[in-house]
Amino acid sequence: MGSFFSWISGFFSKKKSEPREESRLLTPSRKTSGIDAQDKGDILAKQLEEHLFCWLLDVAPSALTGDLTSAHRVLESLNHRLHRKKRIRELPRRPHTLPMLMTALSDETTDRKRLGEIILGDPALTDQLLKMANSPYFRTRDSDIDSVDQAIFVLGMDGIRNVIAAAVARPVLAARNSQEAVFAQRVWSWGLTCARASELIARIHDKDPSAHFIAGLLPSLGYITVRRELERIYRAHFNNREPEPSVIRHALARNQWIVCQRLAEEWGLPPKYHALLLSAERPLPGSLHTPLSDGMILGTREVLRHSRQRNLAEEDLQQLIQLSPEQITGVRKTLRSFLREERESAGSA
Repeated sequence: MGSFFSWISGFFSKKKSEPREESRLLTPSRKTSGIDAQDKGDILAKQLEEHLFCWLLDVAPSALTGDLTSAHRVLESLNHRLHRKKRIRELPRRPHTLPMLMTALSDETTDRKRLGEIILGDPALTDQLLKMANSPYFRTRDSDIDSVDQAIFVLGMDGIRNVIAAAVARPVLAARNSQEAVFAQRVWSWGLTCARASELIARIHDKDPSAHFIAGLLPSLGYITVRRELERIYRAHFNNREPEPSVIRHALARNQWIVCQRLAEEWGLPPKYHALLLSAERPLPGSLHTPLSDGMILGTREVLRHSRQRNLAEEDLQQLIQLSPEQITGVRKTLRSFLREERESAGSA
């Protein structure tokens, strides 16, 4: 997945800016059946990425291809801030209980009582955790979960890890104002769907499902961070003007993975998370697939399909990910179930 929206680099051809290889969030599995099959997979992945940006930014495809010349200085300022270890003002700060939680969750001797005590020590996290445990994404039964101890018991250690990650992420992805309301809500839904898809695919391949869930959630946090940082810089340069969709899209595409890595670093996540992100962005030579990259593709496809947006034909999925038709069906069934419940829940609210 070494070139993430490499086709966008052409947007800067009118400016003599330093060429830079783009990374890509959605990358097809490396095929062994020849260059033509791989080229087709790359084309399909790029189309899926375009559909995703149209939906997240709530615009037509034509709005994503505007002239970026006037925003060159802003984009270079953003790039410098993100890649040169400068302070990212909008980078979500680490919740104070996160180090204790990470330690407790990685220690096999940690019991439910100790884990519950750590969670209850943070009232805001406790409230968010119970909301998430009872949401369509994690709900496992008809009756509500009323306590932290009950959540740990019902969901198990892997399940509670995922709920904690979502509970930590949810406030970050809450809309600050009406201008970002649609984007924030859609990024949240997309992030959880990709996280669940990555978790389910990791189980199929006997990989760590909880680590893949958390890693799959980070790109959504990266998107909201990049957009907010861009808007902060843009308003300073252009007297409070909002950036155009084409500028936002370019900023997201160019910087999403580096922000994921910065976020993992800021939050003190173990090295395995950095390794998962790197392997998804830039697979090792000969690597056929990663559960995270496959999860991002399948999760994106399903959330777009559920939202009745342009996505991919059924027969094209096999061109992008390394799963059997039966495995794809199983993962999609789970994703469709909670997406449907989420829609019904939102409709009755």
